[in-house]
Amino acid sequence: MSCPVFPKPAKSKASLWKVFFTKRHSWLDALYERSYGMKMGEYKLPGLTLYMVNQPELVRKVMVQNMANFPKNRMLGDILEPLLGESIFTTNGEKWQKQRNMLDPAFKHARVQQVFGLMQNAAQDMLERLKNHKPGQDIDQEMTFVTADIIFRTIMSSKLNEAQANRILDAFIRFQAESPKLALMKMFRLPGFLQRGASERKRIAAAKEIRGTIEDIVRPRYQQAEAARAGCPNARAELENQQDILSSLLLTTDATTGQPFGFDEIVDQISMLFLAGHETTASSLTWSLYLLASHPPIQQDTYEEISHVLSEQPMSVGALRKMVLVRDVFREALRLYPPVGFLSRECAHATEMRDKKMKAGSTVMVSPWLIHRHKDYWHKPHDFDPYRFTSKELKTPLSKSYLPFGAGPRVCIGAAFAQQESSLILASILQNYHISMPQGFEPHPVGRLTIRSENGLQLILTPRNKTQK
Repeated sequence: MSCPVFPKPAKSKASLWKVFFTKRHSWLDALYERSYGMKMGEYKLPGLTLYMVNQPELVRKVMVQNMANFPKNRMLGDILEPLLGESIFTTNGEKWQKQRNMLDPAFKHARVQQVFGLMQNAAQDMLERLKNHKPGQDIDQEMTFVTADIIFRTIMSSKLNEAQANRILDAFIRFQAESPKLALMKMFRLPGFLQRGASERKRIAAAKEIRGTIEDIVRPRYQQAEAARAGCPNARAELENQQDILSSLLLTTDATTGQPFGFDEIVDQISMLFLAGHETTASSLTWSLYLLASHPPIQQDTYEEISHVLSEQPMSVGALRKMVLVRDVFREALRLYPPVGFLSRECAHATEMRDKKMKAGSTVMVSPWLIHRHKDYWHKPHDFDPYRFTSKELKTPLSKSYLPFGAGPRVCIGAAFAQQESSLILASILQNYHISMPQGFEPHPVGRLTIRSENGLQLILTPRNKTQK
């Protein structure tokens, strides 16, 4: 297997000021060769000490065993608050637990069997749009569109139109581009007035555009829920007939207080589900297509598997479960290009790890990007090899060294949803098209809120002859 593209690390660690002035558009640029072999690293920043934890046993301590001492980093919450508010992605402690308890039953409406038809309808619309795909056109935009469309349909029973999509997706690109700048200013403890400059104003404006679109959809449904709670039987019946995640969120109440989510709380959670449900999956799908396009033999094996399964039964949840290689291509894309490359935590109390005395308030980073590419945990870690998941060459159990969806109690609530959605989209594309890249094109991975290709992914889609295997 050949080694797919990833940013070539520097030979040695860059100085703090070089990181600040030349590396702030991507987290990946601050990594150097030793980063990929370390078990634990320590970085001194002005007024802040950051620890990079890559050893599986220590990761388990941070994410699972001693989770209460390693809450979500407050700095991350400050950065995401304009977009996600106080959602389960940013909250901690009792507030997080209350939100999770209310979200879990609501998310049962996203059971894979129930939402498959909605996913399939969105995938069919995607195939119609792909008929107009021009050779060399960026496929990343389409992956972002179809995953956002699926989230809109399953969460809010609303089909995403092109105007909404362009507004939301353009705004999110702006939000992503400006966020690392604010993070570095916070890490370097720059004065507040510098943090509130032109870059931050662009970021907040972008977040307002996204939330505004979501608020416009949620508001009439929230008013309907208010009417139902006031005793209107028709409103209650209509709400219960809308079998989507939003209706369940509107009906659910806190087990302790009996209170429902307020309007802003609903928008916070929907914004979080939208971001987590479309942006991360879109990123992984784009990387999956890149890996398949650059490895024709694996693409052919995957196509033959899809053809074989669909010759025996129509596209369905059961059919997708039989597409093992399709699933493992996506899993390998998640390994090589985890959507969230760095998971940020904070020491609530002083502790010690590998002879490092970590003070309260220290930042702790768990990096799926580095763990997934560590030679002690993976055979040929930089190679694209989807067959590794069914081979006996795994160096460590997946439960220890594979965490694209996080780990522990805060593991991604929509992991099964994302895997089904991605298998369906990949199978739908490969069933209909052979994919390749224009000669000389190479994507440029950048690490911001998620790991995306800075220059998109140019693809050539060649319709398959359905009579040939």
